Amino acid sequence: MTRIESGEGRVVVGVTGSLASLAALRAAAEEARRGCRTLVAVTAWAPPEGEAVYLRHPDAEWARHWCAEAGARLDRAFDAAFGGTPHGVRTERRVVRDRPGRALCSVAARPDDLLVVGARHGRRHATRVHRYVAAHAHCAVLTVPAPPVPRGLRRALRRVTAEDFALVGH
Repeated sequence: MTRIESGEGRVVVGVTGSLASLAALRAAAEEARRGCRTLVAVTAWAPPEGEAVYLRHPDAEWARHWCAEAGARLDRAFDAAFGGTPHGVRTERRVVRDRPGRALCSVAARPDDLLVVGARHGRRHATRVHRYVAAHAHCAVLTVPAPPVPRGLRRALRRVTAEDFALVGH
């Protein structure tokens, strides 16, 4: 992993709760700790029906609900990655209403920032977020791969159904 040394910049990381974003969150925290930088974790959200439909029928209560859901997802990611807030790192959590790529690039707008994004293993093509960040970021970008899932387990997970998680005896 290439380390980007910088004095004042922040380490901005995109967080969705996926394995790849949890790996990115851990790597970003380590980069922030090493460089005495602030870790800025960003979760982007948009109304599930899309911004265009929402603008035709705005509902502030509905928007607050989805913003709160995004904030809870961000908190769960910190709990999953660190058991809370990582020790020894200044941390800022942001919930941004925008598309993920745009949200990340707007937060990581300083040239001395480091933008960290997660990537799934085995992806043949970059995701929309990766393409957007590569084209629009004004700072260094670090892509962190998700931990590999053993092949046999991947096959088993593909065959799992909702009934496999149902409580027995209920």
